[in-house]
Amino acid sequence: MRVYLAEFLSDRRVVNLPPLLWKPILHGVVLRTRPAKSAAKYKLIWMPEGSPLAVHTARQARLLAEKTGWDVRHAMRYGEPSVRRQWKSGDLVVPLYPQFSLSTTESVLDVLPDKSRVVREFHDHPAYVAALAAIVRTHWKARGESEKLLMSFHGLPQRQVDLGDPYQRQCLATAQRLAEALHKDDYLVTFQSRFGAAKWIQPYTEPTLIELARSGVKSVDVVCPGFVCDCLETLEEIDIGARKAFLAAGGHAFNYIPCLNESPEWIAALESIVNGQ
Repeated sequence: MRVYLAEFLSDRRVVNLPPLLWKPILHGVVLRTRPAKSAAKYKLIWMPEGSPLAVHTARQARLLAEKTGWDVRHAMRYGEPSVRRQWKSGDLVVPLYPQFSLSTTESVLDVLPDKSRVVREFHDHPAYVAALAAIVRTHWKARGESEKLLMSFHGLPQRQVDLGDPYQRQCLATAQRLAEALHKDDYLVTFQSRFGAAKWIQPYTEPTLIELARSGVKSVDVVCPGFVCDCLETLEEIDIGARKAFLAAGGHAFNYIPCLNESPEWIAALESIVNGQ
């Protein structure tokens, strides 16, 4: 965890602070405390094959290769298998961030050779939206529909959006397209995973869920359209942490809708996204 966090939090796209200010904090405080906390959280969601993010990503690559006959390799921006090691000349790179942000997709571009072929975003791609709608409908068919549908996206510092990052706008566009596909007018969009003391884009996910419960809402469906596979941010932060907060505030039923993962609709959507380039 320490090695991974050191690489991740040293990326200027992720933490945009002067190195002379940030490095002493990172190495003197953050890397002394956060690895143990993160490891404890990962322990709650660990799969027999390993980290959910790594497991689901590898499965997606395998299924796409089986479906299309393409040479499909998966890589991680931080850790192994790394983007640098997996990339080959002529590859089309598909960062699995549906919504473009300087701190995610642009960070992948930083480690690729110039003029690499890259899918920069697919936040409103019809096949991606259809795949999202399919997993929500599947959940509703099996469990029924709750009083409220909440769509939680990963957060971003407000300052980054103010400087022109299109991420928030694309998240809202994804939410609108998904709501239209579901014929759903009553839904909420929130942002999670805040880090540090700076102001991030709002409304925040957990406080919103607490307020819903306190206002009398008894049941919620929560989906995370910005993540194409389940990971620490969805399984621990949302399905464990946010669930606990909602129920403690008076809610009765918290229904987490899993990410796209290996759903056939998502594998087909990946094929469509690649073919469109």
